[in-house]
Amino acid sequence: MNIRKKDNKNIFSYGKQYLDEDDIREVIQVLKSDWLTQGPKVEEFENTLGLKFGSEFVCAVSNGTAALHLTGLALGWGPDDIIITTPISFLSTANCILYSGAEPDFVDIDPLTYTIDPNMVEQKTKQLKSKGKKVKAVIAVDYAGHPSDWDALRAIAKRYELQLVNDNCHAIGASYKGDSQYAVKYADVATLSFHPVKHITTGEGGAVLTNNAEFYEKVELLRTHGMTKKQNRLHGRKNPWYYEMVELGYNYRLTDFQCALGISQMNKLDGFLKRRQKIAHRYNQAFSNDERFEIPLTSRDIQHAYHLYPLLVNFHKTSMNKTKLFKVLNNKDIRLQVHYIPIHLQPYYMNRFGFKLGDYPVAEKFYEKEISLPIYYGLADSQADFIVDTINSCIN
Repeated sequence: MNIRKKDNKNIFSYGKQYLDEDDIREVIQVLKSDWLTQGPKVEEFENTLGLKFGSEFVCAVSNGTAALHLTGLALGWGPDDIIITTPISFLSTANCILYSGAEPDFVDIDPLTYTIDPNMVEQKTKQLKSKGKKVKAVIAVDYAGHPSDWDALRAIAKRYELQLVNDNCHAIGASYKGDSQYAVKYADVATLSFHPVKHITTGEGGAVLTNNAEFYEKVELLRTHGMTKKQNRLHGRKNPWYYEMVELGYNYRLTDFQCALGISQMNKLDGFLKRRQKIAHRYNQAFSNDERFEIPLTSRDIQHAYHLYPLLVNFHKTSMNKTKLFKVLNNKDIRLQVHYIPIHLQPYYMNRFGFKLGDYPVAEKFYEKEISLPIYYGLADSQADFIVDTINSCIN
């Protein structure tokens, strides 16, 4: 039997990579070279990221979750520490806290930006400290590509002596107050992801960015088994072949051919970003004057990176519920997604820490309404219009 496969070009997922002949050629060159991993392309990619994002130190790692894991370990999080973050993020933002042995806690999101609410951060910090608890750090997520309120978060971190981490995986290319290098200026550490749905891809991959030399050395050490050949770290013989394991580390390295792809993709980042913004503008125009929808808002001092386009649907003003909308659109090859199920409502977090429905009402209401529309470089204007028209016809 000859079964015809459906053309994936006519299936619209919420995100998708874009690769061209330059990307393929760069990867092939490395595959033909002597170095597939632990070679010169890794440092070249790190330097490329550092120059673009204004970070003095960059450590490329195997994925964004690895970047967060190493961040918590290098910052010294442990069993007596509480780390505050947002419930609207991917699981790894909170899971990395558990990996280090610390305890996660959440605060609600701002209803306009969908990022962590600084006022709630301060309230939660005061509340926990009054009970004798040790709040050590805050992980803020630049959700969907919209920078958090970093001025307020930096002030809170200074006031309460907190470490500040930017989970910047959604916001590659975003600007805060006109500055596209804001991430490591406000946060002690920023983490990136290069999954195929992100702005640039290395297949899987991530990075840790910082301006702190001591922290960088810890991350670099932990990335490769906690092993070093650096003379100033060795305790035993200093022969050419000699190495020592000085910490319990991991194998979180990124390969040279992945880094070659990353370098090539970085050359196209500005174009990728502009295309996403153009699609978002098209969606904004289509949905902004309809009371059934709420579009993502930005302030004048923000350049949104639009990793996601989170459209909020007031389903109570329609005859369609969320489940039915997903099913109908799926049949029309429009693959929506929801970002995210609030982390505190995951069974593991509810069972282990006692979180419950109603704890973070803004985040929970956001989840009820949110759908992520397709937004990626290869999405044509006509395809975006088809998505808009199809959603409107379903809702109507």
